[in-house]
Amino acid sequence: MRKQITLLLFMFIAVCVNAQNINVKGVVKDATTGDLLPGVSVVVKGTVKGAETDFDGVYNLEKVRTGAILVFRYLGYKQKEVSISSSTINVSLEVEAQALDEIVVVGYGKQKRKDVTGSVSLVGEKTLEALKPIDATTALQGTTSGVAVNLSSGAPGAKVNILIRGVSSNTNNQPLTIVDGYEGDLNSINPNDIESITVLKDAQAAIYGIRGANGVVLVTTKIGKKNKAPTVKYDTYASIQQTTKKLNYLNATEYALVLNEAYAASGQSLPFNNVSQLGFGTDFQEELFNDALLMNHNISVSGGGENFKYFLSASRTEQDGIIAKENSNFVRNNIKLNLGVDISEKLNFSLIANYFTNASEGFAGSVLFNGLNFAPTFGANEDDINNFLGIEIINPLNQLKNTFGTYDGSGIEGNFKLDYKPIEGLILTSRVGYKIYNDKGRSFSPIQNYGDSKVFNTTQSSVYQYKQTSTRVVLETFANYEKTFAEDHNTTFTLGTSVQNDLFDGLYATGINVPNNSYDFADLSLTDPQNDQRSLNSGSNDLRLISYFSRLQYDYKGKYLFSGLVRRDAASVFDKDLRVDYFWSATTGWKISDEDFLKDNSTISFLKLRASYGTLGNLVGNNLNRSFLNGEGTYVFDGALVDGTAQGRIPNPQAQWETAEKLDIGLDINFFDDKLTVVADYFEETRKNLLIQNFPVSGILGTGAPGGANPTVNAGTSKNTGAELAINFNAIDSENTSLNLAYNVTYVKNRVTDVTGGAFIEGGSFAIGNLPPSRMEVGQPIGYFYGLQTDGIFQNQAEVDAHPSQDKLGSKVTSPGDIRYKDTNADGVIDINDRTNIGKPQADFYMGFNVSAKYKNWDFTAYLYAEVGKEIVRNYERFLPNSNKPNYYLGRWTGEGTSNSIPRLTNDATNNKLFSDFFVEDGSFLRLQNIQVGYNLSKDLLERVGIAKLRLYTSINNLFTLTDYSGFDPTINGGAIGAGIDYGTYPSARQFILGLNVEF
Repeated sequence: MRKQITLLLFMFIAVCVNAQNINVKGVVKDATTGDLLPGVSVVVKGTVKGAETDFDGVYNLEKVRTGAILVFRYLGYKQKEVSISSSTINVSLEVEAQALDEIVVVGYGKQKRKDVTGSVSLVGEKTLEALKPIDATTALQGTTSGVAVNLSSGAPGAKVNILIRGVSSNTNNQPLTIVDGYEGDLNSINPNDIESITVLKDAQAAIYGIRGANGVVLVTTKIGKKNKAPTVKYDTYASIQQTTKKLNYLNATEYALVLNEAYAASGQSLPFNNVSQLGFGTDFQEELFNDALLMNHNISVSGGGENFKYFLSASRTEQDGIIAKENSNFVRNNIKLNLGVDISEKLNFSLIANYFTNASEGFAGSVLFNGLNFAPTFGANEDDINNFLGIEIINPLNQLKNTFGTYDGSGIEGNFKLDYKPIEGLILTSRVGYKIYNDKGRSFSPIQNYGDSKVFNTTQSSVYQYKQTSTRVVLETFANYEKTFAEDHNTTFTLGTSVQNDLFDGLYATGINVPNNSYDFADLSLTDPQNDQRSLNSGSNDLRLISYFSRLQYDYKGKYLFSGLVRRDAASVFDKDLRVDYFWSATTGWKISDEDFLKDNSTISFLKLRASYGTLGNLVGNNLNRSFLNGEGTYVFDGALVDGTAQGRIPNPQAQWETAEKLDIGLDINFFDDKLTVVADYFEETRKNLLIQNFPVSGILGTGAPGGANPTVNAGTSKNTGAELAINFNAIDSENTSLNLAYNVTYVKNRVTDVTGGAFIEGGSFAIGNLPPSRMEVGQPIGYFYGLQTDGIFQNQAEVDAHPSQDKLGSKVTSPGDIRYKDTNADGVIDINDRTNIGKPQADFYMGFNVSAKYKNWDFTAYLYAEVGKEIVRNYERFLPNSNKPNYYLGRWTGEGTSNSIPRLTNDATNNKLFSDFFVEDGSFLRLQNIQVGYNLSKDLLERVGIAKLRLYTSINNLFTLTDYSGFDPTINGGAIGAGIDYGTYPSARQFILGLNVEF
């Protein structure tokens, strides 16, 4: 009996043991998209037993004990633990929402966001998808603290300007853009190909030496994943575009009444005797503006095998202009290839290539200017034959009929890269970046006559053509070595060199007398070869840079962080004794939240204090140390005057690049398990050796001769101070519902601290006969507006008599109804010496507020952007007696007490048209730049037809702008000295978008 019991006991134990060890298999997917995830690590917790998912996301584990815990890990996803209760365990992993583990590109390397010691901003793929920008640069507007984005024009294909922490230089303030390691441009990239954009704002950008002073924009484009089946995506959208605003100008009846009043005040005969018959007349803005179409198509395929990954895309963007779309349009095509291949376990090869073309048609800015100022009493196709409006204003619609101009460009850019890992922790990288761009343009000016002596008249036809080629090659070799010493000392050392060569050449020619006065025959080969006005010019440039750089990144226990770098640069643009300089930076951080006293805090989940300081360069100017014979000279030979050439700009062999000293102190703090994140920075920048063009020198050098100019001199210093705050609140985060709110604000103050010899630099223009309206001067911001300060309107002769005389301003007569100017220097006389600071073009505050939400299959986003504390000069009026006028003149002074802001109307000479704060307006604004609603179709429904994802969405860009500015667009800006002056610039469009995203 005892033997039987013992036998039964052993059999029971054996059954139990066998029951506890089973084979487990399953599939791992993305919880959001349903994509299969290859390469997921599956480990039995507490053991070394594990496996990885294969190409189809499948894993297998043999003889695993029931009740054990499986741990699923995958980069970019939340770790998941599952208890073994059956032989089949399928798992869905959620994308890691923890922003601290995001990988940030920091120049020749990468770091986790939580370990970054510098000031960076990151724009991800989701933001780009929501905003649907034509130029990816505009995706930075309002989404990144410290960054301001302004359009040079709203015309299709127009350049976009980026400012990082304000204007520091009187010349170039544009940041360096690095795309996948090569120097590129955001406007040549298809935004759909971009995975992320990182902005380096402080001294850590010193890794780029003489090109990093204005900040660095690092772009990472998409690439496939290894062991992933091909994924095909097709994105398309169509948009109707229209202007957001038309300026309020006088209609025909109002115009005639106003002119009659001005003529009567001057004792002249009235130009209009029967005003009642005029009606509204022709609205030339209405004739110029039109609804326009924008179309975009993008298709991509990505994936990978065991040893390779790839991404291939093609796109086409077609945009018509909202003004005269037949003469204003833009087309861009892109083909992009990203390929990565593991040649061996230690050697990897990658190829990046972006081929792009762009073509556009445009017209002169004077078209819109003429549209505002041409009289509404003329018919739509009627010319001012008798010069009623003066010689400078013509019918804009007829001007467009005689406007012919095309631009075509094509280029290829990218790099070839090899990564070699000879030992653990060491990666040797060698890459060749390249960009080749060819462009050409042609414009035709036919014989045309708009009226007697009009400045736009041409008596002979001409064609202008040019071709240019730009080539850039950059060879970089660097090493990154990671090593941990004594468990707690983590180091990364970078050492490298960079060599760059930029070549440029161009040909420019003008031909006269085009056959048949027709654009069809507008080619140089068909023009008159004997005509003296025929011209041929060329241009070339050769820029060479060589650099050496090193960086040490160190942390102790992941809590105490340090990074130090130095870079040596040499550039061919300056004299040989001034070509070399050294730039450096030191950054440090302390993860306070990792300390024992804060480690388990239930309120503060992450806290890091960081600081940076260093020097960077701004490579502006070229050949400043050389003299060129590009001036004009007249010589006497054999008793006759002969035109020849002379020295142009005076050379400056002491010229060198600008340098920036940057300080940043920052705080990163997360609350409530990272639901609320706050990033705050205080920064200072001192920009030294500012290169000032045409710097005043002695007149005996002959710089006033035609083609001559004063030298460009390092003669100024400026200082920027400011602060940034970025707040992100993940209010709701559940399986079916999410709500995220983000706000950022930047404050920047610029001041010129020194200009050699106390000189001031002027720029910009305002109307005819006025002095330059913009200045750079000690104690003032760069490009501030310098003009007269008004003090209301003279209401009666007694006020005129009691006020200091304004005769020295030009007009000898000041009457009631004229503008009263302030005697700012209190010398008892009003003259040009009373000009003062009356505004500045750059804002004090830049702000963005963004909302994103999801409910089941619906998603919603909204992006707002604001600039506060800037001014804009209203300079689209023409001060001729008979030109049309803004309708604010309906509130003009017509007698004592009628107005204290708008002067009287008269054709007599007055001082009312001098540049003053009467023409300077508050340019602050708040814009809802994007709002989007999308719907994802059910996955169950889509699987039946073989589609992985299908999303429909509708979106509106530039929905509304709240501003007191009376012009078209308060976001139009650009440059430094001369910025913020509105010449009637092409406004940006409102876009109504309907789109589709499909994934197979």
